[in-house]
Amino acid sequence: MSKQKLSLQEQLLKSGLASSAQAKKVQADKRKQSRMQTHNNATVVDEAKELALKIQAEKAGRDRELNQLRHQQEAQKALVAQVKQLIEQNRQPQDTNGVAYHFTDNGKVKTLYVSETQREHIIKGRAAVVKFDGAYDVVAAETAKKIGERMAGCVIVCFVAEVEAKATDDPYAGFEVPDDLMW
Repeated sequence: MSKQKLSLQEQLLKSGLASSAQAKKVQADKRKQSRMQTHNNATVVDEAKELALKIQAEKAGRDRELNQLRHQQEAQKALVAQVKQLIEQNRQPQDTNGVAYHFTDNGKVKTLYVSETQREHIIKGRAAVVKFDGAYDVVAAETAKKIGERMAGCVIVCFVAEVEAKATDDPYAGFEVPDDLMW
């Protein structure tokens, strides 16, 4: 008892879902199409394939955009983690009984209590005030430069260190200014 495999067309005819006229029309269309291809060397446009390729290309574009966005977010998280680590490892202790150092942040005057030496270091550009997660800390100027490279908005106060070397062509180089001179 070997079962004979019937084609889809034969199965549809046998089950009564298609008529023989419909089957003949489909076969005639196929013959015409194949003849046109061989004589004209024309390719038959398969709309379903084109639509599938178009959808696939759009999906690939969206996937690239999402991947790029995800990479940007990961890079931003990495920068934030680096800045946090730099601040935590290099922060200088604050002195609550120290001198009040006033500075501006977003147009508002803020106060940070630091020791007298820290205040002098900030003024001379050897230390800087940085802000992270709403807290202000004092760090070394080199650390502030590293933080500024990663997230410029974190560095609040960072003066440029004054160069102690005097110019060689200064005509008043031999005249020292007295320390007790008050303006």
